[in-house]
Amino acid sequence: MVSILNLETYAEENHIPIMEHEGIDYLTNYIKEHHLQSILEIGTAIGYSAIKMALINQDIKITTIERDLLRYQEAVKNIKKFKLEPQITLIYGDAFDVSLNQQYDLIFIDAAKSQYIRFFEKFESNLKLNGVIIADNLNFHGLVASDQTNLSANVRGLVRNLKKYIKFLENHPRFKTEFFHIADGISVSIKVRSD
Repeated sequence: MVSILNLETYAEENHIPIMEHEGIDYLTNYIKEHHLQSILEIGTAIGYSAIKMALINQDIKITTIERDLLRYQEAVKNIKKFKLEPQITLIYGDAFDVSLNQQYDLIFIDAAKSQYIRFFEKFESNLKLNGVIIADNLNFHGLVASDQTNLSANVRGLVRNLKKYIKFLENHPRFKTEFFHIADGISVSIKVRSD
């Protein structure tokens, strides 16, 4: 019998980053409260958050994109175990090579942190008016707000990109964004204009 706990254990043992409990609870509650039904997820990993979102109710349909073959294959297995194939469409490939025509209520970005602005710009046109883009890991373990002198060049680069993304959201003319210090930091950007 497969369970959410099995997925969490597998992710921990295999060092696969999945959303923290507080973050996934916030996301699923947001979906429930706003009756969101069509979701695009950038970054499937092993399918954990897609499964949690699909389990909210049977009307929810999720398209999720993963570029890592092993994680994609693991996600396919997990979604089958939960019998959620009718609700979750998995796409194997780089999100930047994927073209979608559908309009979504929610776009959830949880992939390469250095590419958040590019993901946002690529898929913004797939978001309905009053739809929402949610991104995770904006605090990056508290490093975004910290003194960066003792960090590796790679981590400094990531932190710099996350700071750019936060500024990008704060100044976006078509979106109204709120930032929450939940789990590892979450942004909620509502599309208020489509021009």
